[in-house]
Amino acid sequence: MADYLADVRKYDATADEETVNKIVKHLGIALRNRDSSLVSCSDSSELDRVRESWCMKKLGETDGAKCDSIIEKVCETMSGDNSKGRVTFYYLVAKHLGKLSSL
Repeated sequence: MADYLADVRKYDATADEETVNKIVKHLGIALRNRDSSLVSCSDSSELDRVRESWCMKKLGETDGAKCDSIIEKVCETMSGDNSKGRVTFYYLVAKHLGKLSSL
């Protein structure tokens, strides 16, 4: 858990451990496999999955275009990181949507 929190704090120094733990718990088994624990911004089907499963379903955002815009911003924010951790990516999407408190 500490590794996930440290990675999130590279982008948000004030990240709450409990919030990060909730995302880790939500992702569960997906984090056991290196490939599924990362997000590829160059894979459109991957980004569609983030939009549908996380942004719209879990976070309750109804505007798909807004989700796409936020996902694009997160990709830009994390562009210097070759391995974009799924926990950090999801955290940043939730933060941009103002949904961290609802997790």
